[in-house]
Amino acid sequence: MAAWHRVANEDDLAENMPLAVRIGDLSIAVVRLADGIFAVNDICTHEYALLSDGYCEDGKLECPLHQACFDIRTGAALNEPAEVPVATYKVKVEAGAVFVEA
Repeated sequence: MAAWHRVANEDDLAENMPLAVRIGDLSIAVVRLADGIFAVNDICTHEYALLSDGYCEDGKLECPLHQACFDIRTGAALNEPAEVPVATYKVKVEAGAVFVEA
């Protein structure tokens, strides 16, 4: 059963700067964009690499290993070598605290 987990303070998230968080066995990248805060699985679906170590621009999160890009809002794989999307997670902000549902 999914539950909400506090992962950061809203003020800790700089725009387009991925934050790596762990919830149990899950590695999650949390990213603030101009239109909200989003969370995706932190592991690239092409080959093991942490997406939070990659570059984020224009709503795309780039894998640092082979430059596959993922849509931070939907998790969609946007270019090769990745073909499989990353999982996305719901995010809410309450009283300045960021929560991810996992």
